[in-house]
Amino acid sequence: MNGWVSRDWQKMRGRRPRTTTTTAWGGVQRRVRRLVPAPIRRADLWLFRRVAKAEVPLVGPLMRPLSRAANMSRLWMGIALVLGAVGSRFGRRAGLRGMLAIGVTSALTNLPAKLLAGRVRPDMDVVPEVRRLARVPSSTSFPSGHAASAFAFATGASMELPRLRAPLLTLAGAVAASRVYTGVHYPGDVLAGATIGVVVARASTRPWPLADDMPATGALAESDVVSPDADGTGVVVVANADAGNVLAADPADHLRAALPHISMLEAAAGEDLPQLLRRAARQGSVLGVAGGDGSVSAGADAAAEVGVPLLVVPAGTLNHLAKDLGIETVEDAVRAIREGKVIAADLGEIDGHSFVNSASLGTYPHLVAVRERLQGRVGKWPAALWALLHVLVAHDPFDLEIDGRRRRVWFVFFGNGRFRDDAFAPTRRRRLDDGMLDVRLIDADVPWARTRIVLSALFGDVEASPAYERWMADDVKVRSLVGPLRLAGDGETWDGPAQLTVTKRRRALLLLQP
Repeated sequence: MNGWVSRDWQKMRGRRPRTTTTTAWGGVQRRVRRLVPAPIRRADLWLFRRVAKAEVPLVGPLMRPLSRAANMSRLWMGIALVLGAVGSRFGRRAGLRGMLAIGVTSALTNLPAKLLAGRVRPDMDVVPEVRRLARVPSSTSFPSGHAASAFAFATGASMELPRLRAPLLTLAGAVAASRVYTGVHYPGDVLAGATIGVVVARASTRPWPLADDMPATGALAESDVVSPDADGTGVVVVANADAGNVLAADPADHLRAALPHISMLEAAAGEDLPQLLRRAARQGSVLGVAGGDGSVSAGADAAAEVGVPLLVVPAGTLNHLAKDLGIETVEDAVRAIREGKVIAADLGEIDGHSFVNSASLGTYPHLVAVRERLQGRVGKWPAALWALLHVLVAHDPFDLEIDGRRRRVWFVFFGNGRFRDDAFAPTRRRRLDDGMLDVRLIDADVPWARTRIVLSALFGDVEASPAYERWMADDVKVRSLVGPLRLAGDGETWDGPAQLTVTKRRRALLLLQP
């Protein structure tokens, strides 16, 4: 009990006070323990003794199995797997954030915190034998690693999925209580562990911001724009079979069941997708695209050319425009048809190619490729950070003139509209018709540019790095000083010219939004 509890209580029970060590390190631990006021230590012991004497008929028998289930965070890993398997992207993010919070929390509690405190476990003799765990942990007592992991996961996951807050925090509280009930921790241990877990989980939003689920807005279309019928009459949807996750459900069946009069066309392998989309746009009053960002971009071109609204059906890997519109699922796309709200959005243009989300040049296309390859396994922000590291290490900067100013850069990003986040991999917008290009670059002429941008990315403050620049523009003129440029737009890449203009077509695209 080692300085945290009353030695008189030990003497009353005929035991000599236990200590952890008599070395110099033991002196450090004693000084750390003395930082806790004596009244708090006495209250901690008193509460532990009260719990040891308490009987909870209904809940008590569940405490031992619950405590064992949380060993090695197995309980939380199981919940994370379920969230990833059956949840939306918010479910996957919730599971990943919770597990990342556990990783950091475990490193803090099981190494520096326990070593500094050096608190001995409670005396199991005062706990009824029926409650005791078969195996008492050999590590020191303060803080509780089980409580820390429980609250790290519950807090992290519920920040992404607020509707899970009550059940997850209740379960975390039960795990923490089980550690006191089974006699392996003092109440102060679990309180400190829970505090560490909550703090770490909340701090995770700095390097990895929470997902933003507020849909973007745009000006309502003119009153003469034809809206679709609620049964799908006049809606022609082109499905790109090559897009998205091969394990994902086919949206065509869902659309046909919900909208019996919808027309479905499937792009065959090797078929000219832009030509098929233009043909489909002329057949109906609404053009739908079920595919990834590249397919949606081609569909936007066709819809703008013909002058019909575009319906985005999320069937790709990232579905950036669909998320901006608040279309997370095929059910949301069906709702967009039935509600018939049509808004006007801008189209970006680079080298004659339209883009609905973003375009880039230089090494940014390589960053996008690396990020998208990893994102499905580790999540967006870890993948983006790794992709940034890869690009900065594996690729050389290049020389450009941007609006007549000579620059040495690693990459340049052009967003179709102002994006909400300031990171190097922005994803969400407030408006789809603001008429602006969101321009971002990493300046290679800044001393220690690579080191600075990587450290800023790790701490979630890229915008503060002097190597990072961002501004808004109506159009941008680019001239390469090293020959033709590698370009990317909405996930598609191609070899472009050495000189080009990036511009906007104001409110050129009509979109259906729920």
